[in-house]
Parts: sequence; C-alpha cells; structure tokens
Amino acid sequence: MSQSPAIPSGTRDFAPAEVARRCYIFDAIRSVFHAYGFMPIETPAMENLSTLLGKYGSEGDKLLFKVLNSGNALSKLAPEDLDAPSAALKVCEKGLRYDLTVPFARYVAQYQSQIALPFRRYQIQPVWRADRPQKGRYREFWQCDADIAGSASLLNEAELMLMTDSIFEKLGIGITLKINNRKVLSGIAEAINAADKLTDITTAIDKIDKAGIEKVSAELAERGIAAAGIARLLDILQWREDSRTKLQKLRALFACSEAGLRGVQELETLLDYLDLQPPQCRVEVDLSLARGLNYYTGAIFEVKANDADIGSISGGGRYDNLTGVFGLKGISGVGISFGADRIYDVMEQLGLFPSRIGQSAKIMFVNLGKREEAKSLELAQMLRRRGIAAEIYPDPRKLQKQMEYANRRRIPYVAVIGESELQQGGVSIKDMHSGGQRFVSEAEFEKMAAEFE
Repeated sequence: MSQSPAIPSGTRDFAPAEVARRCYIFDAIRSVFHAYGFMPIETPAMENLSTLLGKYGSEGDKLLFKVLNSGNALSKLAPEDLDAPSAALKVCEKGLRYDLTVPFARYVAQYQSQIALPFRRYQIQPVWRADRPQKGRYREFWQCDADIAGSASLLNEAELMLMTDSIFEKLGIGITLKINNRKVLSGIAEAINAADKLTDITTAIDKIDKAGIEKVSAELAERGIAAAGIARLLDILQWREDSRTKLQKLRALFACSEAGLRGVQELETLLDYLDLQPPQCRVEVDLSLARGLNYYTGAIFEVKANDADIGSISGGGRYDNLTGVFGLKGISGVGISFGADRIYDVMEQLGLFPSRIGQSAKIMFVNLGKREEAKSLELAQMLRRRGIAAEIYPDPRKLQKQMEYANRRRIPYVAVIGESELQQGGVSIKDMHSGGQRFVSEAEFEKMAAEFE
C-alpha cells in the first residue's frame, strides 16, 4: 500500500506565487538593512548543542531540535537511561538553530580578529523550534535579523527603531512599536520584594498576550511569588498613562533600586532620540513586555500589527553578555528580528501584496510549428537580453490550449507568430487583460519592448 505524500507538522511547502510574495518581503527588508549599513552573513543550520543550550531559558531549551549523532549512537545508552531527560544529551552533539542571535554571538567570538567593531550584520535564514504548531506559529520559519555588536550606545537602539519603522512603512503595515527595559523589570521585581524571582517573573508575564492575566497570575503563584507581590505587579503592568508619565511613576517607585533607575534613564534616552527623528509608527512603553529569552539585559522591543489579529511580528533587544560565554568578554550587542512568516500572514490578511507579484513571464510566445518556433526563440532572446522575462510554449498544441495556459500563469501578453506573421515580418500581440490584439513589425516589436517591463 503506497503512502500519501506529506510533510512534517509545523512545516510548509511554498508554491511559486507564495515564494514570489516571500521574496518581496525579503527584498524590502534587505533593502532597508542595506540603507542602514548592515552587511550580510550566513551561518549553518546546525550548531553544536553546547552553543545553543542555556541561552534561551529552560523552556526554550526544551524546544531545541536535537540531531542524533551518526552511527549507532543509541547503543551508548543503557536501558534505564532511555526515559531520562538527559538521554538526548548523551547521543546528540548538534542541534538545529533556535534563532539567529546566538549563532551571531558565536560568529563574532569566533571571527573577532577578522571583523571591525562595531559590527553591523544582517541575516535572513530559517530557524527551527520544536513547538506545538498553531496559527502563526510554525516549527520551521524564517527570521530576518539585524544586530550591532561592539557598542553600548543607545543610538543603536534608536536606529533599530527607525529602521523598523522604515521596513513596515515600505511594506504598508501599520504598527505599534512597544518598548521596555530588562533593568526596569528588575526594578519592579525589587519593588514587590521578589528580586530573586526575576526570571520567573519575566517567563510568566511574557505569556500575558497569549494566556491572559488570570493564568499568568496563577503561574506567578506557582513560582513562589506572594499574593501581595502579584497584585502589586499586575497593577504596575496595567498602567495606562502615556510613556513619559509611566517613566515618571517608575522613578518614584524605584527610589531604592539602582538597576530600575538605570532602566528608566535608558528608556528616557531612547525616547529623546526618537523625538529628534520621530518615526511614523506609534511608540509605546509597555511595562508588561518581557521577552522570554534569558540573554536580554537592557532595552527590549516588540512590534504588533495594528490591523491584524496575530502575535508580535518583530522583536529584539540589548544583550550585554552573550559573547562572553564564547570567550569574548566586554562586547555589548543589540538586535532585532523580523518574523517573515507572520509578516506574510499579515500582508495576506490585509491584502497588501501588489497584484503584479507572482507574474513570471511578461510575455509568452505561442508555438505553431518549427519555423515559427525559431523566430519566437530569436525574439524571446532579444527580450531576455533586455531583462524582460519571456517564455515560449514548448509544444505546438492547439492555440486555445496555449492561451488557457497563459491565463493560468497570469502572463499579461501573448505573442503569436504564425505563417501570416512570418510572411509579413512581424508579430501579433494579444493583451490578455483587455483581449485586444494588434500586429506590429519586428522593428516596432523591438521598440515596444518597454511596454513589457
């Protein structure tokens, strides 16, 4: 019995039209990255598991796809080890990358003698997470990252904000840019007498959008936060004043928190930069923004689409210690990641893709026989040398069938060269949108090539 073809859950095939739309997104993002001076790198799909483990928190580590060592790796396990949580670590030395930031930190540390700091890099590649597939959440997806390593200046954060605004303006997506600071969250933890529970707090409140306040409150209690502290925390996270007023209130709250006050100062400096060159999008200090990854140490940010019901479509932050675990101390970094798959879903939902995307050839030559085919090939090559996509139908079938093919391919023009056209030294051009058809000489055809661009 033959097996029906299928792909793993949480992964997707992309048809030509979908690939064209994805390339449109990548090209838009890449063009803005270049405008801000970022340079491209690529890293392997697999990293050493030791590179990945411990960088994403305990929950993130559980989502790592681990790669079984080659050979009879399982023979190294005793039967009693098979159900142990650490069993995979004994037979797996590699894992698929979870994000692009940790591989970037490894790259900077490994090639530190070959790069100039501050190093501005971008990367557009797929990542993998062993997550439960659902709407807007996949096991294989693409990220588009831009990072700056080797500078602690908050001007970098401001430039990433402005770059983000430019990217989504170029794509036509209205956004809200939410910002916070891990030092502020540290100050809040101190203010509710739970300074030692910062990781528990950030892990829990990072789920507010998905799980809701009640479930987050229950999780905080399970993690050992006192009821009074939870009530105070949730009150702070739901402040509704404007950004500057929130920061003023935090200054009063953090009178005895050095870390908290530093976080407030950094957010004020970032807002001051954005006042100099105001972005088109709305910028909001959101105290519930936590970003679940453990490596963030300063500013954190997320982007939400204003008119689409989907999670964050971009996010990032400052990380001061990530390269240190790879032996390179004192290198601060900051970066942002754009989720291409969610951006695609938003653009599709809002109808933002230009109608021309997905067109392959601009003109198709029908095939009516060997002599006609030879002339079609000559003229098609002339167009291709000018950068105009042209296609020749490969077989001399009925004209109606060839026209139906052109319609299905959304090819806007069809060139007909038959016996009559050969005798007259010209081409009949059919506009597939209007249905109109006209005869032009070969000389006129060469001159009108611009119409097909």
